[in-house]
Amino acid sequence: MRDVLSQVLSWWEAGETFGLATVVDTFRSAPRPPGASMAVLGEEAEGSVSGGCVEGAVYELAREVVSSGTPVLQRYGVSDDDAFSVGLTCGGILDVFVEPVSRHTFPELGSVAASVLGHEPVAVATVLSGPGTVGARRVIWPDRSGGSLGVARLDAAVDDDARGMLAQGLTGVRRYGAQGQRRLDELAVFVQSFAPPPRMLIFGAIDFAAAVARVGKFLGYHVVVCDARPVFTTAKRFPEADEVIVKWPHDYLVSAAVDERTAICVLTHDPKFDVPLLEVALRTPAGYVGAMGSRRTHEDRLARLARAGLGEAELARLRSPIGLDLGARTPEETAISIAAELIQLRWGGSGRPLTDGSGRIHRDGPGT
Repeated sequence: MRDVLSQVLSWWEAGETFGLATVVDTFRSAPRPPGASMAVLGEEAEGSVSGGCVEGAVYELAREVVSSGTPVLQRYGVSDDDAFSVGLTCGGILDVFVEPVSRHTFPELGSVAASVLGHEPVAVATVLSGPGTVGARRVIWPDRSGGSLGVARLDAAVDDDARGMLAQGLTGVRRYGAQGQRRLDELAVFVQSFAPPPRMLIFGAIDFAAAVARVGKFLGYHVVVCDARPVFTTAKRFPEADEVIVKWPHDYLVSAAVDERTAICVLTHDPKFDVPLLEVALRTPAGYVGAMGSRRTHEDRLARLARAGLGEAELARLRSPIGLDLGARTPEETAISIAAELIQLRWGGSGRPLTDGSGRIHRDGPGT
């Protein structure tokens, strides 16, 4: 819903009733992930659930749902030889939940939107199928909850699971018994997490950093650029960055917010900056720590870090030279190679050309 939130909120505030279609589960090479949404009001549609394959069918179903007031869970699978059949030519399967949304059916939407826009973690849990009330909804924040799925025990179980998923930025279906029993799977609940964007910390106010900031913002990161040199570290030079910090990199990182989703890109290319910085970076929980430099620079850097007391396991976390081998030369090409490595590590891709492989293209997660 994040992609269509602005339009959805506008319709909701105006008192309209519209259809909201959300991908809740995928199988094989589905084109959009769980959480992808399309909103429909009259002849107007916003967003996408399949990249084009089944948009027309979902649009019509959303109009029907608005008219009937009854939510529907619909599966779209592989299309057959009929050119006019509804299906996914990519061979994937999508489960799409289509529901009518208004101030009456979703009174918490304003609060959810405020949290999303304010970068406050929030999750929305919706009953998809089973013995419960289909379409019942509960909104979960780290410190509070609102709405109900119909049963107090189910609310409590979903609250616990949703907070765990929210901490990891996970969206997906969870199954319970009618009373919230974890050992049963008769009732399906879709939990959509709206976690704050992951952080990309870029150190070194150089032209490569400007390019990496642009691609980082494009990928959805909250981008921070940090350097100790005020003449180079300016908002004008890094307009895409969310924050531009003038400070010694290692001093900044000591107190910076870093978690498993954080990407740290060390582009300082100077031992007096990057060695003390990497001493701190490699001891954080950051999911990615990469450093720019030649292989010779990398070997010298490893030796300096080892002398500083870092162990083999910590040194093994360092991605250096940074990025995938794409033959990049320019700052923009180098930024793409760094982005490619981030995507590869997130989803477990091989990094090889797709034309050289076989089988499924999309993976469910790292190593799957």
